[in-house]
Amino acid sequence: MSNVKLAVIFYSMGGTNYQLAQWAEAGAKEAGAEVKVLKVEELAPQSIIDRNEVWKATVEATKDVPIATSDDLEWADAIIFSVPTRFGNMPSQMKQFLDIQGGLWASGKTINKVVSAMTSAQNPHGGQEATLLSLYTSMMHWGAIIATPGYTDPVIFGSGGNPYGTSVTVGQDGKMIEDVEATVKHQAKRTVTVAEWVKKGSQ
Repeated sequence: MSNVKLAVIFYSMGGTNYQLAQWAEAGAKEAGAEVKVLKVEELAPQSIIDRNEVWKATVEATKDVPIATSDDLEWADAIIFSVPTRFGNMPSQMKQFLDIQGGLWASGKTINKVVSAMTSAQNPHGGQEATLLSLYTSMMHWGAIIATPGYTDPVIFGSGGNPYGTSVTVGQDGKMIEDVEATVKHQAKRTVTVAEWVKKGSQ
């Protein structure tokens, strides 16, 4: 059986979710997966981005990261999404990416994709769980198999104990408050493992 193919798809304004995506890539590779790290297209006007030094720096830091496409979703056995919260929802950039996958969905190509998600916010109760649930709602329509971390490893408690997916608080200085690297890697490995089970079961 070929290795699990994992797409790690993120949106990042301040760099946090790009870092989470990179840790997920590392964890998945440790589990033997073939990994693509991809970003969704930026929708904000350049004039708005230019007014925010952190946002501008993140756009520059991720300029060589490929933009995710429908072909990437079709290629993947598993997908990990990483997004900041926007008023308790996923950002519009990620929502648009999901919304334009109607053709893929209609042809049955989203069925049985194994999916998981991660998020960040500026305070501990800033909508992390709601953001993950908003993303998972779309995945239910896709017929995807949602692989949350739950409480499958003690490392999850050490980083805030979110069973829906890794979430992290970002301080005013732009730095992550909780240490979530090990939790992200565990979530990635779990996603790959579940995808292996699905792949074996469908052959």
